[in-house]
Amino acid sequence: MSVSRRGFLQGLRVGNASQASQWLAARGHEEFVAELMQQGRQPGRGVNRPNLPPGVEAIRISSNENPLGPGKAAIDAILGKFPEANRYPFNSTPLDADLEILIAKLNNGKRENVVLGVGSQEILKNAARVFLSPTKHLVIPSPTYGDPAGFAEHMLKVPLKTAPVDAKTLRTDLSALVPLVKGAGLVYLCNPNNPTATINSAKEISDFAAEVRKASPTTAILIDEAYCDYVTDSSFQTAIPLALATPNVIVARTFSKAYGMAGVRIGYAIGHVESIRKMARWRMPYNVNTFGVAAAVASLKDPAHIKEESARNKGVRDFTVKALADLGYPSTDSQTNFIFTDIGKTMTAAAFRDACAKEGVLVGRDFPPLEKQWARISLGTMEEMQKATEVFRKVLRPSTTTAGKAQ
Repeated sequence: MSVSRRGFLQGLRVGNASQASQWLAARGHEEFVAELMQQGRQPGRGVNRPNLPPGVEAIRISSNENPLGPGKAAIDAILGKFPEANRYPFNSTPLDADLEILIAKLNNGKRENVVLGVGSQEILKNAARVFLSPTKHLVIPSPTYGDPAGFAEHMLKVPLKTAPVDAKTLRTDLSALVPLVKGAGLVYLCNPNNPTATINSAKEISDFAAEVRKASPTTAILIDEAYCDYVTDSSFQTAIPLALATPNVIVARTFSKAYGMAGVRIGYAIGHVESIRKMARWRMPYNVNTFGVAAAVASLKDPAHIKEESARNKGVRDFTVKALADLGYPSTDSQTNFIFTDIGKTMTAAAFRDACAKEGVLVGRDFPPLEKQWARISLGTMEEMQKATEVFRKVLRPSTTTAGKAQ
């Protein structure tokens, strides 16, 4: 049965709004691709998603996505641009320049302080291309988001130096990274960190940047703030002001998380003009599409939606952390839309993932070197997490230790 363009658009507009959101958010795909890149493979080459039992509907809480998808303003903006799908982005409005100017204005910068990317993936890869080389290594905490390290090692053949996160809190141990930075091309910090869900305070980040510049003045620092909209700890502040004022400090942002547009693929880097100029040289032509630009502009003009999403997420986060703590399984102090839970008294992350999948609940992949003890669980809707925690109760036998958060 053929479907006309008009019928398709009408179906998205007046049909099931949640289906449109799911389609735009592309739940599950981003992590799938990231995992393959971490393994040095490309999508479609010998790796499959988990198979669910027949008739079991998946609760996908594995990819740190917004389960509700984009806000109404973003959806309306995307659907409104379909009649211009035949036009190149430079023949449509708003232009990518309009988005860059808006981002700069919201952050007290100028357009030359901003470069757009295909999600934050292009930003992270281009930072690696700009600042790393076989003689200029990458410094990262362990564990953290794996794409920068995977790209540096497997694609660029760049050396890697790592330091473990704090053994008690699982917060990034910045003091352990400082001795590794001399001669480095780039330091990568994910703040809040993925997968540990923890943050470093604004003062800690600022002090660390000063230490790096003192020890190794040419070393760049890339601070990935993908999850910043979910933070509720008042000690956290964006590092954008620091980046605007400091050469070789760059902040990466994405619309894939709180804005619910993982499938739309749009992000940006912001920082000192010299750093951004270097990044912009590697930007792929027409890298951001008409729909993404329109949705991003509409989203940035709707800050109330992000506040509502953050509050919704906190309620779900508190519920899920408590449900697992009541079973004796503490989580780190999560400041994100996922939690990192200590299940090591019962099973490994792989065993937990397999057992949950048999019940239709898909949780996160392994994160070495903590995969024997810690599991990452993304946060879905409250209804999804109520169902998921019932599965957790079935899969995880109650621990005899005192419930509570990791210290």
